[in-house]
Amino acid sequence: MAHTFEELVEMQRAADQAHAQVQQLRDQYGPPTRVAWSEQQTATYETAWRAWRDLARDVQAAVTEHAQAEGQSRTEVEAGVKKAARHPEPPEPQDE
Repeated sequence: MAHTFEELVEMQRAADQAHAQVQQLRDQYGPPTRVAWSEQQTATYETAWRAWRDLARDVQAAVTEHAQAEGQSRTEVEAGVKKAARHPEPPEPQDE
C-alpha cells in the first residue's frame, strides 16, 4: 500500500533527524582518522548511522511507490516531500 504524502513527509523528517544525529556525533567525536574513537563511541556512531541509512532507504522506497501509485514523477514527489519536511508552510491564521 502506498503511503500518503503526509506520511512521506513524516518519514523524511525522521530520516533528517537521524542524519542530524549522525552529524552531531561526528562533530562531537571528531574525525575517526584523527582521533581514535572508543569502542562505545564507535558503536554509538554506527548505530546512529545504520538508523539514518535505514530510514533514508525506507523513505526513498516509499516515495517511489507513492509516485508510481499516483502516476507522478518520482523526482517531483521527492522534491515536494523534502520541501514540505524541511520548509513547512506556516499554519493559516484562525479567524476568531
